Amino acid sequence: MMELPHHTSSKRPRMAVADRAAQFSPFAALGGYDAAIQETGRYTGERIELDENSKAILDEKLRLLMEQMPERPEITITYFQPDDKKEGGMYVEVTGYVKKLDPYGKMIVMEDGTQIGIEQILDIAGEVVRGSF
Repeated sequence: MMELPHHTSSKRPRMAVADRAAQFSPFAALGGYDAAIQETGRYTGERIELDENSKAILDEKLRLLMEQMPERPEITITYFQPDDKKEGGMYVEVTGYVKKLDPYGKMIVMEDGTQIGIEQILDIAGEVVRGSF
C-alpha cells in the first residue's frame, strides 16, 4: 500500500494545508468564556467625590480659565472617564487648549475634540491657575 500513488480526486480540489491544519485545532466548548473572564478581571476604579473646599477651588480655577480663554492657555485636566461596559471607570489626564467652555451645558471641549463633563473633573493644572492656589 505504501508503494501506491496518493489518490487525487477529479471532482474536488485539494484542500489547502492551512485548512487541513484547522481540522485538528483544539475545540473551545465555551466560546467567549476566556473573553468574559478577562473582562470581569479588568480593573475599574471608583469616582472620587470632592469635598466642598475642593469644589470651591475647582470653581475658581474654571473661572480663571474662562477669563484667560482669549489667550489660549495650555492646561492639563484630570477627569473621571466612566467605563462603557461595567461600573466604575478610570482617571484620565488630557493636556491641550480649550476650544469651548460651556458652564450652562457643564461641558469643556478641547481643541482635539475631547469632551469633558465639568462634574467629572478632579483637577485643572497649568500656568493660568498656578499662582492662585
